Amino acid sequence: MSLEIKIPAVGESITSGLLSVWHKNDGDSVAAGDALFTLETDKVSTEITAEKAGVLKISAAAGSEVKIGEVVGSIEEGKAEAAVPTKAAAKTKEKTAPVAAKKAAAVRAPTPVATIEAPAVPSISESVAAANTALSTLSENTAPVTESRSTRKKLSPLRRKIAQQLVMAQHTAAILTTFNECDMSAVMSLRASQQEAFTKEHGIKLGFMSFFIKATVSALKACPAINGRMDGEDFVQNHYFDIGVAVGTERGLVVPVVRDADQKSFADIERDLAAYAVKAREGKIKIEDLQGGVFTLSNGGIYGSLLSTPILNPPQSGILGMHKIQERPIAEKGQVVIRPMMYLALSYDHRVVDGKEAVTFLVRVKECIENPVRLMLDL
Repeated sequence: MSLEIKIPAVGESITSGLLSVWHKNDGDSVAAGDALFTLETDKVSTEITAEKAGVLKISAAAGSEVKIGEVVGSIEEGKAEAAVPTKAAAKTKEKTAPVAAKKAAAVRAPTPVATIEAPAVPSISESVAAANTALSTLSENTAPVTESRSTRKKLSPLRRKIAQQLVMAQHTAAILTTFNECDMSAVMSLRASQQEAFTKEHGIKLGFMSFFIKATVSALKACPAINGRMDGEDFVQNHYFDIGVAVGTERGLVVPVVRDADQKSFADIERDLAAYAVKAREGKIKIEDLQGGVFTLSNGGIYGSLLSTPILNPPQSGILGMHKIQERPIAEKGQVVIRPMMYLALSYDHRVVDGKEAVTFLVRVKECIENPVRLMLDL
């Protein structure tokens, strides 16, 4: 008796995807729960597992575009027998091997950690992807066509969605960016003095991002208009603080959401970020991890960016760009001193956010970072 392997529904608005890689070969024995293949969609990548033990029979090759409900193989009862690989199996193995090797290399490589989807306006993390990193990653899972002086590859579903989101963001919002800079001395000093105790107490390191998330929450409370969005001719005011933070993967940036950041401790936030980083590297981010954010943080500084103008992540009204910490001479009480400085950039939707509110928001973030004690005391 055999069990058909069908492409499962992985999200309400997803109708198709890319069968990017088979983790087993045609004719292999599989156990219940074994990863069979990875399905890549315009939102997330998902590993599909075996529902029962048996022998795998593959009918759709890696790199195929597949629809929800489509049969891509089966699991037959019994054990695998040694046999000469069929042409289909050889083709699948040939396509799978280089992809698997690339995936293994990507997992070993360090991945940096800085969508969101609101009703009626689907939003994926692609909007943030262009803000702070080059969007040159193409799908490694489709066969390239090499010509004399160039190679043509088909964009993955994720990268196609990125292109759509970027154009949509530019055409539907009145995007303006305001800048400031902050002295990172206080935060760096606090981290250095408390890192050992914090790690011992909570089992995780204290990073910079939790400070910026807390500072963002404080600024959103001071400037509520930024914590809202346009919905047709209506303005929707949010009264919660779910903050998206960009996480880099080999497929591009995704922006999982830290829920109720205003109610979480620094340790809680750091644990959330660490868990999302692992899930992103392993391709296990779920759609629900990316939905419902009200504001986004994008840290281009980890790539060396000194200054940028981040693009809004629709339908959100604001995104904060963080940048490289660099020692620079500044004037302080009439003296020239060297301080570790970071440029901050706030892009906002000028249809609903005035310049005064945007500047006030950014000044509040600066004040919180330069005096982190106020974050601890919720001032």
